[in-house]
Amino acid sequence: MLEDFKKFALRGNVVDLAIGVIIGAAFTAIVNSLVGDIIMPVIGAVTGGLDFSNYFVPLSGKVTAATLVEAKKQGAVLAYGNFITLVINFMIIAFVLFLIIRAITRLMENEAKKQADEAPPLSRQEALLTEIRDVLKSR
Repeated sequence: MLEDFKKFALRGNVVDLAIGVIIGAAFTAIVNSLVGDIIMPVIGAVTGGLDFSNYFVPLSGKVTAATLVEAKKQGAVLAYGNFITLVINFMIIAFVLFLIIRAITRLMENEAKKQADEAPPLSRQEALLTEIRDVLKSR
């Protein structure tokens, strides 16, 4: 059983996944800092200091506090402001990831074009086979 686990753990896919998770965690910290420390303060300044995080609806008559932290201590609350803040954070993070993926894709396309330009010209037989393959793919 130990030998099987060793084979499983040392497979390329598992190691790649572990590296991806570690890099993902580090990337998450960077993106969260970007959103929390750079983007959200700018949004707060533009909107006049608007902060949704303390918006809530008390679900109990015992809740009389003005801040969410104190209200949660007094009883049940529906913290919709925190949800709005998290949705805004998600949209910002998704947009930043979109921009990063788009930039990486462009870099990869440029690299592929460079390699294609550097590749030797196809022989007559290779060109014919490529043409046949393309015709068959289009069907």
